[in-house]
This record gives sequence, C-alpha cells and structure tokens, in this order.
Amino acid sequence: MENHIHPEFNDDELDAALLVSLGETMNRRNLSAAQISRFENYITEIFGAMGMNLNTPATVDTPRRFIRALMEITEGYEGDPKLLKVFETECRGEPDCRLAQVVEGPIQFFSLCEHHALPFYGRAYIGYIAHEHIIGLSKLTRLVRLYAKRFAVQERIGQQIADTLEMILEPHGVAVYLEAHHLCMQMRGVREVSPLTRSTVWRGQFASNPALRAEFLVAAGLQRPLNR
Repeated sequence: MENHIHPEFNDDELDAALLVSLGETMNRRNLSAAQISRFENYITEIFGAMGMNLNTPATVDTPRRFIRALMEITEGYEGDPKLLKVFETECRGEPDCRLAQVVEGPIQFFSLCEHHALPFYGRAYIGYIAHEHIIGLSKLTRLVRLYAKRFAVQERIGQQIADTLEMILEPHGVAVYLEAHHLCMQMRGVREVSPLTRSTVWRGQFASNPALRAEFLVAAGLQRPLNR
C-alpha cells in the first residue's frame, strides 16, 4: 500500500522509524517493551470499544502512534529547570541596582488538562526585572514548554514559571500572563466554542507596583498606553 503521509518512506521504513523513535522515548522514561505492549493493548481495547475500526491500513498502528504522541506531548516531565544556564549582570554585588524590564512573548504552548486529558493551548508572556542574573531569551520559551508539556492546569503552569525564575535568577520581580483555549470546554460539557481563559502571576515589585504591571502589559501588547 502506498504511503501518502510520508512518501519518502515505504511502509516498512516508516514502521522502523516509528519503532526507533518510540524506543528512544522509552529509554528516557525507563519504560520496558512489555509495558509499552500492555499500553498498546489497553488503547486498542478502549478505542475499539468506542467504535473505532483498528484493522484498517490507516489505523492498525494507531495505538502505538497514540502512545508515542502522548509521550512526546508530556516530555516536560523529563526536563530539569535547574539546568537552564544563567548569566551574571553588571549588578553583581549591588543590592540596589535595577536593570530594565525584560518582556518576552507571545510564546506558543500546548498542554493536556489533568482533569480530562484533553488539550489546551495558547500564548504566554513573561516579564522580569533582572538584578544579578539574566537568562537567554530562548530559555524562557523552553521554560514555558517544560511546564506546559505535562498533564497540567493553566494556573499552575504560571505559578511554576514564576517560581523557577525567582529561584534561578533572584530578580526584583516576575510577571507571567497566560491565555488559552481549553478543549475540555469546547468539545464537551458546555461546548463553548471560543472561550479564552486568562491568568496572571505577579511577584516581587510587580505585585506591589501597579505602574510596573501596566508597563509589562503595554510592552507585551496586551494593553494600550494610558496616555493615548
């Protein structure tokens, strides 16, 4: 049968590539082949009971692909935020030294709701006022995805991002804004098609200074300047 999804591979090559990728993920998660086989059997039984025909060329490997996708979607459990490299600033040893506010976003993220195991996705904006340490801008994206690529709730992702930045940077303040669409509300339950859930975390000087919060929101493009 011709493979239309990845025409550069024949079916045997595609199966082999899938097994290699799954094997690499298994090694990182300390999962055995016997465990993966049991997982695939569970998924086969569940999907079959829901009415899915798993005996077609397109679906015969769906349980294996589902397990692999689930491992990839939740690979945030494998990361360690303490490994993010930080750099010293010119404020080293100067307690009153304050650098300009850093704002990064939008950072796209995807996660799985821990209540229904359905996806939610959206954008993150992060701000911090550096003191003695800074972090590379790309590492802020990695930090968001480290906590998003898990079974999670939106509020906790924001708290974890702020906690980590406070721990590794010891900044004067941290701001985190998340907005997301939750498919557990759109595909089931109330079936509201376009809700956008927003959450904020303010730490340090952001928590005590409304002007700094406004500066962050304006810099992130989330609010218009008051003088306009």
